[in-house]
Amino acid sequence: MSLRLIFYCLVPIVFFLASCQEKGLPPPDPDNGGLVLPGGFDAVVVADSVGKARHLAVDDDGDVYVKLRYPLPEGENVALRDTDNDGHADILKYWGDYGRKGKYGNAMRIHKGYLYLSTAGEVYRHKMRKGKLLPDKQKELLLTDDYENAVHGYSHIAKPLAFDRAGHMYVQFGSPGDCCQVEDRRPESPGQMPCPELEMHSGIWQFSDETPNQVQAEGHHYATGIRSVVGMAWNHQDNTLYALQHGRDNLSRTWPDLYSSWHSAMLPSEEFLRVKEGTDAGWPYYYYDQMQGKKLLNPEYGGDGKKQGDGEEYTQPLIGFPGHWAPNDLLFYTGDQFPERYRNGAFIAFHGSTIRAPYPQAGYFIGFVPFADGLPSGPWEVFADGFGVIDTIVNTSDAIYRPMGLAMGPDGSLYISESEKGKIWRVMYRGDRAAFGDIQLQAMEDRKLLPHIKTPDPVLDSRDQKREKEGAILYMTHCSACHAANGKGDGTRFPPIDESEWVSDSTDRLISVILLGQDGPITVKGESWIGAMPAMAYLADEDIAKILTFVRSSFGNDAPSIQAVEVKNLRNRLRREKTVDDI
Repeated sequence: MSLRLIFYCLVPIVFFLASCQEKGLPPPDPDNGGLVLPGGFDAVVVADSVGKARHLAVDDDGDVYVKLRYPLPEGENVALRDTDNDGHADILKYWGDYGRKGKYGNAMRIHKGYLYLSTAGEVYRHKMRKGKLLPDKQKELLLTDDYENAVHGYSHIAKPLAFDRAGHMYVQFGSPGDCCQVEDRRPESPGQMPCPELEMHSGIWQFSDETPNQVQAEGHHYATGIRSVVGMAWNHQDNTLYALQHGRDNLSRTWPDLYSSWHSAMLPSEEFLRVKEGTDAGWPYYYYDQMQGKKLLNPEYGGDGKKQGDGEEYTQPLIGFPGHWAPNDLLFYTGDQFPERYRNGAFIAFHGSTIRAPYPQAGYFIGFVPFADGLPSGPWEVFADGFGVIDTIVNTSDAIYRPMGLAMGPDGSLYISESEKGKIWRVMYRGDRAAFGDIQLQAMEDRKLLPHIKTPDPVLDSRDQKREKEGAILYMTHCSACHAANGKGDGTRFPPIDESEWVSDSTDRLISVILLGQDGPITVKGESWIGAMPAMAYLADEDIAKILTFVRSSFGNDAPSIQAVEVKNLRNRLRREKTVDDI
């Protein structure tokens, strides 16, 4: 290679590094840490595999603090420092022990010189120490949640935190169940009216941000009718609280006559709420349908997917995102590193769905909503993508990374955490701020057509047809000898499964028969049968799910598909309840 060629190759690199140094930004990773970003943005991986990361915070020195979901032997939090400004943390320190209620950590926020964090049952704070990586070891207990005394148990136990400038801390207390049914998550069980959970759950409470040893009863019930929130933030531009509500689960499983599996994948909306004192978002009586653009009655309270009832009287979302995207953090950007269009806008971390089957799981990206005067000033955008690594995410476990937390650094960089391996990214902008616009954004707009973001086609994007064909083969191998190829049984010992309530009703009962077998008299379609069916727990979860999906759509049956995760969950529950190892 000639000296002239070497010169021309090196000059761009030299100028690039000089530009980084001039702006005080470290050079990005060659592949931006796997992220896809708008033109002019790049990223560097600050740390990898720190533990299952939840929310994070960045102090004025650029040190990063991460709350871990589960305690590690070394500690329940991790602090990161980059001493040579290469973008990569070269000091990692684990710290913090919060005892019995330490599991399921969530919040990590810096406020008034303190580092605030939450476990499943408490809110603590530690005094920050100027120049020191770790805060003071002495912890102050600010709030205790006696969630263990909840009547129905406590499912949504994350404790996100937000702070105003008037000395208040805001904490969400999620619903103990799904939709306040008489029997939680039981198909067609009616809703309780009035819902007793609303007294101490499913809302946001206001507390002092410094008074120790508070309990929920001492807080002010600030807002209600909000099922579950993991991401919320105070917007200081308009001095208002904003929250991202997780919608209810499995409409088609609970109300199969009213909702298809496609409806269940898309609904209900994940609501972006502007929360004022006295806000009532309508849960459990109402949910938001982003496709119809209105709040509808939940089926537990007489709804059918169309009835609006008094839905207009409740607080409407600013935006209704598609169902089950799991918006898990919210950040209003106040820095000046990014182009002006991002200033005061909302970044949202979509953790990704778990229950969208038979359609692809969706979410798994960082979204952005431009704001003006406290309201969205344009449609939502894809800001950062690539976390899942693959575009079609069939099962949640297929996603390599799941974005979780957001924080802004002192220079305006955006930090992102993820919950699978504990990877931390720093996103930076070093392009021409004035020239940023539609050209740079177009490639991100195109990503809305990818399977993990787009609205799925009810037929073309369903995996059930393929699974039904595979289930038919498995049925002929494992089941047809007794129940016959036409599903009508043998007429003497083995009952029919055509147009059978055993097939179409309770999914748990149906799966249990496969896992545990059936012995003794049963009634099918009004007739008594006495016989024995062997346990088939030796079959893989997915194979059982395929067989049952085929059976539920054949022989005159018309019921939603069954997914491997449903078989897995029931298998694990039966193991716990029956202490049988070979289920």
